[in-house]
Amino acid sequence: MVLPLTFYGNPVLREKGAPVESVTPELEDFIGNMFETMEEYRGIGLAAQQVGRAIQLTVIDIRAAENRPSTLEIDGETADPNSLMPLVLINPKVTPLNDPISGAEGCLSFPEIYGDVTRPEKVSVKAEGARGEPIEFVCGGLLARCVQHETDHLHGILFIDRMDRASKTDELREDLEFLQKETKAALE
Repeated sequence: MVLPLTFYGNPVLREKGAPVESVTPELEDFIGNMFETMEEYRGIGLAAQQVGRAIQLTVIDIRAAENRPSTLEIDGETADPNSLMPLVLINPKVTPLNDPISGAEGCLSFPEIYGDVTRPEKVSVKAEGARGEPIEFVCGGLLARCVQHETDHLHGILFIDRMDRASKTDELREDLEFLQKETKAALE
């Protein structure tokens, strides 16, 4: 089932997600619905907050983004990033491994709004997977950017909070104010 997206201005996007205690049949259904929703809106990542639930859960699938490479290491060995896809991260912990670089980002909760965000190029990830099993890997490129973007959502941090100052032009500010106003009106 495709879930309704939450947009900038909805308070749930600023909520820190509660830890997921266990993987229940209800949570498994929710994860399936998140993947359907992400696919419907042609995204590569979706956090629970973006569909109205403040929990530590995100889904990722970068396979459609063929023009932005990713790297993956599992147990110190190079692996195909697509081998992890589709990816579920429950209660993720992300550790930066190198200096940040700037790159373009967008977000399903900010339709048609894009900007440059500076993030570490490579990160270490520890989390639980779709069945609650421990997963651990190191990733770079688009996958690292996506993991960091979605993990930020789980802590109430939005990509606009991390945008380079030059990206926050007057035009972008107007778009953000319009989206926020539209969202708040729809919530009333």
